[in-house]
Amino acid sequence: MSPDPKLTPTEIQALVVLMAEARELTNNELKELGGFTLTGASNKKLEVTLGLVATDRSHRPYSHQLTDKGRRLVRSLHTGEPPKAGGSAGRTLFTLLANLSRSLDRLQIGHDDFFKQGPLPDLETRIRNAYRGLVDRPGDWVGLADLRDAVGEADRAAVDGALRTLLRQPGVRIIPVANTKSLKERDRAAALRIGDEDSHTIAIGQS
Repeated sequence: MSPDPKLTPTEIQALVVLMAEARELTNNELKELGGFTLTGASNKKLEVTLGLVATDRSHRPYSHQLTDKGRRLVRSLHTGEPPKAGGSAGRTLFTLLANLSRSLDRLQIGHDDFFKQGPLPDLETRIRNAYRGLVDRPGDWVGLADLRDAVGEADRAAVDGALRTLLRQPGVRIIPVANTKSLKERDRAAALRIGDEDSHTIAIGQS
C-alpha cells in the first residue's frame, strides 16, 4: 500500500509507538509514552477509514493495536515524504525509520520480530515452528510457498540458507514435486534450488 495516506504527525506518531511497543496500548499508555491519545477524528480515520488500527471500546480508557495493514504501512513510512506540519521532528522520525529498516535488512530480522516482546527466535527455529503450525503430524509434506508465508517477514536469502542448513539435519527432507504441471506460480516462486533442480515441498519428522 502507499506509504502516504495523508496522515497527520500525531497519527504517524501513534502508529510508530504502537509498532515499537508491539502490544495493545490504552489511551493512558499512549499519553504516557508519546504525549498524546488516539481519539475523535484521528481514531476514526486510522480505524474505520484506513483500517490501520483496531480499537477496543469495551472498556475505558479505550485501547488500540496495529492491524496487519497498519504494520505494513509503518514499515514503509520512511519511503514517503514526512508531513510538512511535522517540521524537524517529523523529518527526524522518518530518518530514524529509514535507518532502522536498513539495519534490520542487514541483520536479517523483520520489524515484527525485532519489536516483539521476549527473546528473538533464530530463523531455523522459526521455520520449524511455522512447519508445526501447518501440519497435523510430524513428517507431513508442506509446500515451501505455504511455509515461507507462515515464517513471515524475513530475508529470502536468509530463509534459503536456513532451509539448506535444516536439510543437513535428521528427519528433514526437501524435494521437488513430481507433477510440475500442478504447480502454481507462487509454488514456483517459492522453490528452493538444490543442485540442478528446484524443490517445492518440505517434511520435518521427529528429531
